[in-house]
Amino acid sequence: MGKGRLEAFSDGVIAILITIMVLELKVPHGVELAALRPLIAVFLSYVLSFIYLGIYWNNHHHLLQAVRHVNGRILWANLHLLFWLSLIPFVTGWMGENHFAAVPVALYGAVLLLSAIAYFILTRVLVTYHGKDSALAIAVGEDFKGKISMVFYAGAIPLAFVNSWFACLVYVGVAILWLIPDRRIERTLTS
Repeated sequence: MGKGRLEAFSDGVIAILITIMVLELKVPHGVELAALRPLIAVFLSYVLSFIYLGIYWNNHHHLLQAVRHVNGRILWANLHLLFWLSLIPFVTGWMGENHFAAVPVALYGAVLLLSAIAYFILTRVLVTYHGKDSALAIAVGEDFKGKISMVFYAGAIPLAFVNSWFACLVYVGVAILWLIPDRRIERTLTS
């Protein structure tokens, strides 16, 4: 089967998740700039999560450029990824509303970790379907960046109970690592 519906559905889900997150930004009642102060934590968590969803959307788009067809296993692996991504608005709101307290920050990291694992599974299912000699398999390679990201998330979760701000810095660091889209697929497809 073709990949068009999978791409469209995934794009739509990610767009809805971003919309849900922005709706959590409540308008302050005052007209002074000081009225925005209580929203700083909520806004910062929104920015981080917006960047993460953008990273997933961008890399998902690049990943599917190397895919010709999908099957039922791929559809389920993609839904598995979308499930974990769909929890990002919840943990974003909880983390922001509680000013980056330990438990919400740790749960945020758990959702990031499980999203990364789901993305890794999706890539492996795609590679298995398209073959170890396919352009996709060559482009994905060993996926060092994906694996090291999972290690950082796993380390940041317990770190949140020691210092939640350091855990957040780890999340920011991993996001910075991924801000530049993975060019391996583009390079492989153009060569």
